Amino acid sequence: MAGYRGGYGGFGGFGGGNQMQNLMKQAQKMQEEMQKAQQELEETEVEGVSGGGLVKVVMTAKKVVKSINIDKDAVDLDDMTMTEDLIIAALNDGYEKADKVYNEKIGPYAKLGL
Repeated sequence: MAGYRGGYGGFGGFGGGNQMQNLMKQAQKMQEEMQKAQQELEETEVEGVSGGGLVKVVMTAKKVVKSINIDKDAVDLDDMTMTEDLIIAALNDGYEKADKVYNEKIGPYAKLGL
């Protein structure tokens, strides 16, 4: 069967080797960009605030808490529930901001199913 070009050797009806190489290069580039975006999430910090600044929480965009600052005016030993609520509110504010950054960085890749 001299001259036969069908079968799997030349990818027959799949557009040839060049198209496959281009697809592989695009996939590799997108994977590198996704890894870069993941790294940026680890390095980007957001601040959650509550009580007009009485409680501040700093966390990464991957929701790793780095610090919590509680102003002395936020602490009432007779009403610790208020202080706990302020901490929860600051954490939730930080999580919301982290989600926003995450969606900005990762959203385009999530739509592609990566």
